[in-house]
Amino acid sequence: MIMADSGSSEEVAVIGNTDITSTESENNIINTMVERGTSLLKKMEISVAEAEKRTGKNTVNMQETYTVYLIEIRPAESVTEGGTPAAPDTLWRRYSEFELLRTYLLVTYPYIIIPPLPEKRAEFVWHKLSADNLDPDFVERRRVGLENFLLRVASHHVLSNDKIFFLFLTEVCRQKIAHLRGKKLTFVLLYRRFTALKQYSDELNTVVSQLLRVRARVADRLYGVYKVHGNYGRVFSEWSAIEREMGDGLQSAGHHMDTYAASIDDILEEEEHYADQLKEYLFYTDAVRSVCKKHELMQYELEMASQDLAYKKQQKEELVTGTVRVFSLKGMTSKLFGSETQEQRESRLSAIEQSIEEGVEAVMEKNTECRDFVSAAWEDIERFKEQKDKDLREALISYAIMQISMCKKGIQVWSNAKDCFNKM
Repeated sequence: MIMADSGSSEEVAVIGNTDITSTESENNIINTMVERGTSLLKKMEISVAEAEKRTGKNTVNMQETYTVYLIEIRPAESVTEGGTPAAPDTLWRRYSEFELLRTYLLVTYPYIIIPPLPEKRAEFVWHKLSADNLDPDFVERRRVGLENFLLRVASHHVLSNDKIFFLFLTEVCRQKIAHLRGKKLTFVLLYRRFTALKQYSDELNTVVSQLLRVRARVADRLYGVYKVHGNYGRVFSEWSAIEREMGDGLQSAGHHMDTYAASIDDILEEEEHYADQLKEYLFYTDAVRSVCKKHELMQYELEMASQDLAYKKQQKEELVTGTVRVFSLKGMTSKLFGSETQEQRESRLSAIEQSIEEGVEAVMEKNTECRDFVSAAWEDIERFKEQKDKDLREALISYAIMQISMCKKGIQVWSNAKDCFNKM
């Protein structure tokens, strides 16, 4: 149920009123890095259920092929134990619309580390993976990433309450956020506390990029090693045909080798899931840098306001004392054509004093903005650090467990082959 207060300039969206934990996603890959049951996720279930390839005309009236993603939402209260969930509300959206939403969030909440989107085109791929952005495997991984993005936003205590985000989930609001596409900020000064964070973000980006490159190289070589084991299977099978007593053992050992060689496809597919989790934090580093750059801009604006106020105070002092500290056209004019009248001086003094009052207010306002920004930004940065540590720790542990399992399977294959040889 969606309720709007028509007497208010702001729309209020309320979905459900119960605290029911959402059911696990039934997609091919389940998002494990987002804490469910928080903020908006207490009230509604959100998923990107499927992807669909479409063909249509773009803005310059040319045919293009693109992918759209089906967003499904349903009130949490509609899911009863043992019952059938209510039919979800659905909406198709393109990747570019997700980009617009994130741009809007970046501009509206500059003090928050906005969750990243999955990559637009495949990066850090090993040679067996396609870099085509319409490749089904890549589209599926992107679908999972887009769902993860929505869940990240919906679990954030501030972002989940944003009206545009809710409209993104429920109705067409492209025009309401499209105007934010071209907004870019220029930044000048660095601030010590945020400089350290920005440096950490750059270093994290470098480390994760190197890790992903290493993993891609290892995947390439591992694929080759596993597939070469298929040659064992072929040789053992051919050998078994010329042996009488040893034939059955060799044939069985060959089957084990074939199974081992074929298992690498599933292994590397699972590895891609962990690689995508690392990529999310590679893209998160850009979001951290955006927060740092916004702070740099605010510091710059504060310094400019302070300099302007200092200049006005200097003007007042020169007018009161009649001493000109620096060369100016006004000072040269006074020497050539005589000083101002008392009335002119008082008028100028009044105008400067008014300007100083405005300057003081401007500096105080910039100071308050900067202080509030730092307070809100660091609160969100601390939240992000906890989330990052938890997510990356779980991802790395899961990856290590997968590698251990893979090695155990390899040992088991050779143990089975050994048993076959013992029976010959």
